[in-house]
Amino acid sequence: MVTPTEERKLAAIMFTDMVGYSALAQRDDKIALELLEEHRRLLREIFPRFHGTEIKTIGDAFLVEFGSALEAAQCAIEIQRTLAKRNHDVTSDRRIELKIGIHIGDVMHREGDVYGDGVNIASRIEQLAGAGGICVSMDVERQIRNALEARFEKFGSADLKNIKLPMDLFRIVLPWESDRKPERSRAAKKSPLRLLTAAALGVLVVLLVGWWLMQRSGRDHQNASIGSPNAAPTVPTKAPDQKSVAVLPFVNLSDDKGSEYFSDGVSEELLTVLQKIPGMHVAARTSAFSFKGKNATAQEIGQKLGVAHLVEGSVRKSGDSVRIAARLTRADTGEELWSENYTRNLKDVFAVQTELAQTIVEQLRGRFGGADTGAKEKIQAEVQAAEKGGTKNVEAHQYYLQGRFYENRHSDKSTREALAAYQHAVELDPGFARAWAGVARTHTWIAGFATEGGQKAFDAHLASARDAVARALAIEPDLPDALYARAWLETNFDFNWSAATQTVSKAMALAPADPNMLIAAANLETALGNTDRAIEIYRKAVELDPVNAQSRSFLAFGLANTKRFAEARAEYARVIELNSSAPWAHAGLGLSYLLENKFEEAATEAQADAGEWARLLVVSCARWAQKRVQESDAALNELIKNEAETAAFQIAEAYAYRGDKDRAFEWLERARRQRDPGLGDLLKDPLLENLRDDPRWNAFLHTMGLVDDQLKTSRL
Repeated sequence: MVTPTEERKLAAIMFTDMVGYSALAQRDDKIALELLEEHRRLLREIFPRFHGTEIKTIGDAFLVEFGSALEAAQCAIEIQRTLAKRNHDVTSDRRIELKIGIHIGDVMHREGDVYGDGVNIASRIEQLAGAGGICVSMDVERQIRNALEARFEKFGSADLKNIKLPMDLFRIVLPWESDRKPERSRAAKKSPLRLLTAAALGVLVVLLVGWWLMQRSGRDHQNASIGSPNAAPTVPTKAPDQKSVAVLPFVNLSDDKGSEYFSDGVSEELLTVLQKIPGMHVAARTSAFSFKGKNATAQEIGQKLGVAHLVEGSVRKSGDSVRIAARLTRADTGEELWSENYTRNLKDVFAVQTELAQTIVEQLRGRFGGADTGAKEKIQAEVQAAEKGGTKNVEAHQYYLQGRFYENRHSDKSTREALAAYQHAVELDPGFARAWAGVARTHTWIAGFATEGGQKAFDAHLASARDAVARALAIEPDLPDALYARAWLETNFDFNWSAATQTVSKAMALAPADPNMLIAAANLETALGNTDRAIEIYRKAVELDPVNAQSRSFLAFGLANTKRFAEARAEYARVIELNSSAPWAHAGLGLSYLLENKFEEAATEAQADAGEWARLLVVSCARWAQKRVQESDAALNELIKNEAETAAFQIAEAYAYRGDKDRAFEWLERARRQRDPGLGDLLKDPLLENLRDDPRWNAFLHTMGLVDDQLKTSRL
């Protein structure tokens, strides 16, 4: 008798199970078999892509083994993504929905099968996942939480059948789950976790009140970080305006994952139009988009954004056709007020976006605005006015959407990708004013934040930005996007305070609730030395867009300048939470420590900064204050060697902090000639304190147009 060979090893085990298959087989065995075979075919195409080995099928279930927990989780997510797309356009009786459970543990291979606690636990976990869900054990969650771009929701501790010890379990929150109604309640009813889950959710809701997200990045004190968010703004205490709405990012259901720019673009275009409708309060993009991929409820989103209504939906693009599903819901109850599906040729996407905007405005005004003679015609006129500066060229529009998608990532690489997309758009349609504004913004960003290419590249980007602004405003003189770019140029590079004042005033009149415009206005106040007024405006920008890190970053610097260090540190900590790789995130916090005379903390924090110029500046100053002169000199010499053409202002700051006034003024003059945007902080920069009693200080302010008499004239 041959003894069966056995192999024991550590493996990740995945169990899948079709939801409702047995009931369907009793009702219609023909359809049940068709769906079973389709389900098997789809999954068997996916398993090998993640090195999964199919051990066996058990009726409508799969048992699959993986070499790692990460590959098992990635496979499970891809399975649920594929089925979500497949189910989007089918009737409920032909949906294929799976529950998936994953555990990693010791298993034993024998005669082509797998045994052991690892298998038993995975099979029990799967039962708790819910339709379309993925449930994993704590052992799996530990191994993948830092490697998987997903959020985990803890179920609690469960007693699993035939498993001796209770286990902590987690649900993987899938990016598209906000596009379907959750299955949690049905799963909980037959789960021993029901009471624990309810208690955990109660705690979670309390915690979520303080949980926020932020976005963006920048180059100097007034150009700090923006990116994907995590901040803690105050939850609105008063009832939201009934004409308020947040447009959430539409879910991409296209087969091409690269089409995410298109689904983002549809929702962003709708948001942009609604923002310009008089009387409408629309949550800013960074706040609304912070919920992308999150499994937040309508009530949570409405509470955090201070809005009464939500617009959400999905986009499926295939070839030359596009299907857009949209719905309007009440934020406080989740009740659906209106929904519609649009299937159109891609060239008609503009008409769909216009129709969407008009319908949503009509719905809100019709419910809460009262009767209005000629209301429909008025709304149509308002929407058409808000769409000015656009294009009817489908390909140009797609490139524009790509540009917005990359620009909103706020990094050097993505900004250059955005610039290329915008340039394609204006080549296809030279009359596309909003794309020209995009060209201007990206050239300005690169000129202000990047150091590659030195002075020659800086000058080229600045010249291109000016040209693009002029083209955009020649086509559409009242385009806020273009006015924003012009104000940024006039404030941060031209130091033309009079022109900047006029541009900001015009832009604010056209878009008074645009957080970016408020930031431009506050930056101008900072440049003119009105720090308290700037802080006030930054706070308003934060209030309008609670999860936009840019305004928080600027606010933090203003707070540090006015010695409100505790508040400044709190804001800088949120920037780091947001995007630790953004220039000036860690260095900004380091600066706050430096100004408090906490020199070791300043140097340590700044060392982590992604911007070399920011890191070297703070480290040089901190080490100088500690009398570690050799280390200070090394940092300053490296800054001069590598960044002399693009960071002259920071070099001047370092010398001023040392008290070396001669070299500080030399580098300030060089910064002026090089149009260094850091000079926007000149009047109140705390690192320049040692220069203010020198006669050369007022002379330099005069050359910058910042003497009191000059400022009075410029503001008339």
